[in-house]
Amino acid sequence: MATDLDRDYAAAGFGGRLEMGRRPALLIVDVVMAYLDPQSPLYAGVESALASNERLAAAARAAGVPVIFTNVVYEPGGIDGGVFFRKVPALRAFARGSVDGRFPDTLQPEPGELVVSKQYPSAFFGTSLASTLHAAGFDTLFVTGFSTSGCVRATALDALCHGFVPFVVREACGDRDARPHEQNLFDMAAKMAEVVSEDEAIALMQRGRG
Repeated sequence: MATDLDRDYAAAGFGGRLEMGRRPALLIVDVVMAYLDPQSPLYAGVESALASNERLAAAARAAGVPVIFTNVVYEPGGIDGGVFFRKVPALRAFARGSVDGRFPDTLQPEPGELVVSKQYPSAFFGTSLASTLHAAGFDTLFVTGFSTSGCVRATALDALCHGFVPFVVREACGDRDARPHEQNLFDMAAKMAEVVSEDEAIALMQRGRG
Protein backbone atom coordinates (compact mmCIF):
# COMPACT_ATOMS: atom_id res chain seq x y z
CA MET A 1 0.00 0.00 0.00
CA ALA A 2 1.36 3.40 -1.00
CA THR A 3 2.18 5.76 1.86
CA ASP A 4 2.27 9.54 1.93
CA LEU A 5 6.04 9.29 1.54
CA ASP A 6 5.67 7.06 -1.54
CA ARG A 7 3.21 9.50 -3.07
CA ASP A 8 5.43 12.48 -2.27
CA TYR A 9 8.47 10.91 -3.92
CA ALA A 10 6.44 9.82 -6.95
CA ALA A 11 5.00 13.32 -7.36
CA ALA A 12 8.51 14.76 -7.23
CA GLY A 13 9.59 12.53 -10.11
CA PHE A 14 11.55 9.82 -8.33
CA GLY A 15 11.23 6.07 -8.82
CA GLY A 16 11.56 5.60 -12.57
CA ARG A 17 11.70 2.02 -13.81
CA LEU A 18 14.92 0.33 -14.95
CA GLU A 19 14.77 -2.80 -17.10
CA MET A 20 17.23 -5.66 -16.96
CA GLY A 21 19.75 -5.73 -19.77
CA ARG A 22 20.98 -8.63 -21.85
CA ARG A 23 23.85 -9.85 -19.68
CA PRO A 24 23.50 -9.86 -15.88
CA ALA A 25 25.87 -10.92 -13.12
CA LEU A 26 25.32 -11.54 -9.41
CA LEU A 27 27.53 -9.34 -7.22
CA ILE A 28 27.73 -10.59 -3.61
CA VAL A 29 29.16 -7.79 -1.47
CA ASP A 30 31.17 -8.64 1.65
CA VAL A 31 29.24 -11.70 2.83
CA VAL A 32 31.99 -12.64 5.27
CA MET A 33 32.27 -13.99 8.78
CA ALA A 34 32.69 -10.57 10.44
CA TYR A 35 28.92 -10.09 10.09
CA LEU A 36 27.97 -13.71 10.80
CA ASP A 37 30.10 -14.75 13.79
CA PRO A 38 28.48 -13.72 17.10
CA GLN A 39 31.98 -13.26 18.55
CA SER A 40 32.84 -10.55 16.00
CA PRO A 41 32.33 -6.87 16.94
CA LEU A 42 30.68 -6.43 13.53
CA TYR A 43 28.19 -9.28 14.03
CA ALA A 44 24.87 -8.13 12.54
CA GLY A 45 22.47 -11.05 12.96
CA VAL A 46 22.00 -11.43 9.20
CA GLU A 47 21.81 -15.20 8.88
CA SER A 48 18.57 -15.02 6.89
CA ALA A 49 20.32 -12.83 4.31
CA LEU A 50 23.13 -15.40 4.10
CA ALA A 51 20.57 -18.10 3.33
CA SER A 52 19.07 -15.89 0.61
CA ASN A 53 22.52 -15.38 -0.91
CA GLU A 54 23.10 -19.13 -0.91
CA ARG A 55 19.88 -19.67 -2.86
CA LEU A 56 20.65 -16.82 -5.27
CA ALA A 57 24.17 -18.09 -5.95
CA ALA A 58 22.81 -21.57 -6.71
CA ALA A 59 20.14 -20.13 -9.00
CA ALA A 60 22.63 -17.88 -10.79
CA ARG A 61 25.04 -20.76 -11.42
CA ALA A 62 22.20 -22.94 -12.70
CA ALA A 63 21.11 -20.15 -15.05
CA GLY A 64 24.63 -19.46 -16.31
CA VAL A 65 24.74 -16.04 -14.61
CA PRO A 66 28.28 -15.30 -13.36
CA VAL A 67 28.74 -14.88 -9.62
CA ILE A 68 31.19 -12.26 -8.33
CA PHE A 69 32.28 -11.91 -4.70
CA THR A 70 33.82 -8.99 -2.85
CA ASN A 71 35.69 -8.91 0.42
CA VAL A 72 37.60 -6.30 2.43
CA VAL A 73 41.34 -6.68 3.03
CA TYR A 74 43.72 -4.25 4.73
CA GLU A 75 47.44 -4.33 5.21
CA PRO A 76 48.57 -4.30 8.85
CA GLY A 77 47.74 -0.97 10.44
CA GLY A 78 45.31 -0.05 7.67
CA ILE A 79 47.80 2.01 5.65
CA ASP A 80 45.70 1.32 2.54
CA GLY A 81 42.42 2.20 4.26
CA GLY A 82 42.85 5.96 4.39
CA VAL A 83 40.22 8.11 6.07
CA PHE A 84 37.63 5.31 5.96
CA PHE A 85 39.82 3.13 8.17
CA ARG A 86 40.23 5.98 10.64
CA LYS A 87 36.51 6.74 10.66
CA VAL A 88 35.46 3.12 11.35
CA PRO A 89 37.84 1.50 13.85
CA ALA A 90 35.94 -1.80 13.54
CA LEU A 91 37.55 -2.23 10.11
CA ARG A 92 40.60 -3.60 11.93
CA ALA A 93 38.69 -6.88 11.74
CA PHE A 94 39.62 -7.07 8.06
CA ALA A 95 43.40 -7.10 8.46
CA ARG A 96 44.96 -9.49 5.95
CA GLY A 97 44.63 -13.07 7.18
CA SER A 98 41.88 -12.35 9.71
CA VAL A 99 39.27 -15.06 10.22
CA ASP A 100 36.61 -12.31 10.17
CA GLY A 101 37.39 -11.70 6.51
CA ARG A 102 36.72 -15.30 5.46
CA PHE A 103 33.74 -16.29 3.34
CA PRO A 104 31.31 -18.59 5.18
CA ASP A 105 31.64 -22.31 4.50
CA THR A 106 28.19 -22.37 2.91
CA LEU A 107 28.93 -19.59 0.40
CA GLN A 108 32.36 -19.96 -1.15
CA PRO A 109 33.57 -18.75 -4.56
CA GLU A 110 33.80 -21.61 -7.02
CA PRO A 111 36.85 -22.09 -9.27
CA GLY A 112 36.91 -19.39 -11.94
CA GLU A 113 34.59 -16.99 -10.11
CA LEU A 114 35.90 -13.47 -9.63
CA VAL A 115 36.79 -12.23 -6.14
CA VAL A 116 37.31 -8.46 -5.82
CA SER A 117 39.21 -7.33 -2.72
CA LYS A 118 38.48 -3.75 -1.75
CA GLN A 119 39.36 -1.17 0.92
CA TYR A 120 36.43 1.23 0.61
CA PRO A 121 32.63 0.84 0.67
CA SER A 122 32.01 0.59 -3.07
CA ALA A 123 33.10 -2.53 -4.93
CA PHE A 124 34.07 -0.19 -7.78
CA PHE A 125 36.25 2.32 -5.93
CA GLY A 126 39.95 1.62 -6.41
CA THR A 127 39.31 -1.74 -8.13
CA SER A 128 39.22 -2.99 -11.71
CA LEU A 129 35.62 -4.19 -11.42
CA ALA A 130 34.05 -1.69 -13.83
CA SER A 131 36.59 -2.27 -16.60
CA THR A 132 36.34 -6.05 -16.12
CA LEU A 133 32.56 -5.99 -16.42
CA HIS A 134 32.53 -3.63 -19.40
CA ALA A 135 35.15 -5.66 -21.23
CA ALA A 136 33.08 -8.82 -20.76
CA GLY A 137 29.87 -7.12 -21.90
CA PHE A 138 27.89 -7.15 -18.66
CA ASP A 139 25.15 -4.54 -18.35
CA THR A 140 23.13 -5.54 -15.25
CA LEU A 141 24.11 -6.40 -11.68
CA PHE A 142 22.08 -8.17 -9.02
CA VAL A 143 23.58 -6.64 -5.87
CA THR A 144 23.39 -8.34 -2.47
CA GLY A 145 25.31 -8.46 0.79
CA PHE A 146 26.34 -6.43 3.80
CA SER A 147 25.59 -3.88 4.86
CA THR A 148 22.55 -2.41 3.16
CA SER A 149 23.30 1.12 4.33
CA GLY A 150 27.03 0.89 3.67
CA CYS A 151 28.79 -1.19 1.05
CA VAL A 152 25.62 -2.38 -0.73
CA ARG A 153 24.33 1.16 -1.17
CA ALA A 154 27.74 2.49 -2.24
CA THR A 155 28.12 -0.34 -4.75
CA ALA A 156 24.64 0.11 -6.19
CA LEU A 157 25.24 3.84 -6.65
CA ASP A 158 28.59 3.30 -8.35
CA ALA A 159 27.10 0.57 -10.54
CA LEU A 160 24.58 3.13 -11.78
CA CYS A 161 27.31 5.73 -12.30
CA HIS A 162 29.35 3.25 -14.34
CA GLY A 163 26.40 2.44 -16.59
CA PHE A 164 25.24 -0.87 -15.10
CA VAL A 165 21.60 -1.45 -14.16
CA PRO A 166 21.55 -2.33 -10.43
CA PHE A 167 18.94 -4.72 -9.06
CA VAL A 168 19.25 -4.84 -5.26
CA VAL A 169 17.77 -8.03 -3.80
CA ARG A 170 15.85 -7.20 -0.63
CA GLU A 171 16.09 -10.47 1.31
CA ALA A 172 19.75 -10.96 0.38
CA CYS A 173 20.90 -7.70 2.00
CA GLY A 174 21.37 -7.15 5.71
CA ASP A 175 22.17 -4.45 8.24
CA ARG A 176 22.66 -4.08 11.96
CA ASP A 177 19.12 -2.76 12.40
CA ALA A 178 15.92 -2.97 10.40
CA ARG A 179 15.55 0.82 10.30
CA PRO A 180 18.64 1.71 8.21
CA HIS A 181 18.01 -1.43 6.16
CA GLU A 182 14.50 -0.38 5.16
CA GLN A 183 15.34 3.32 4.83
CA ASN A 184 18.19 2.61 2.46
CA LEU A 185 16.21 0.14 0.39
CA PHE A 186 13.54 2.85 0.01
CA ASP A 187 16.11 5.45 -1.01
CA MET A 188 17.89 3.15 -3.47
CA ALA A 189 14.58 2.24 -5.09
CA ALA A 190 13.70 5.92 -5.44
CA LYS A 191 17.01 7.15 -6.84
CA MET A 192 19.51 4.56 -8.06
CA ALA A 193 18.31 0.96 -8.36
CA GLU A 194 15.50 -1.48 -8.71
CA VAL A 195 14.80 -3.22 -5.39
CA VAL A 196 13.41 -6.69 -6.04
CA SER A 197 12.53 -9.77 -4.02
CA GLU A 198 14.61 -12.94 -4.08
CA ASP A 199 11.90 -14.69 -6.11
CA GLU A 200 11.83 -11.85 -8.64
CA ALA A 201 15.61 -11.94 -8.97
CA ILE A 202 15.64 -15.68 -9.59
CA ALA A 203 12.85 -15.36 -12.16
CA LEU A 204 14.80 -12.63 -13.97
CA MET A 205 17.93 -14.79 -14.04
CA GLN A 206 15.96 -17.71 -15.47
CA ARG A 207 14.29 -15.45 -18.01
CA GLY A 208 17.69 -14.23 -19.12
CA ARG A 209 18.81 -17.81 -19.64
CA GLY A 210 15.71 -18.43 -21.75
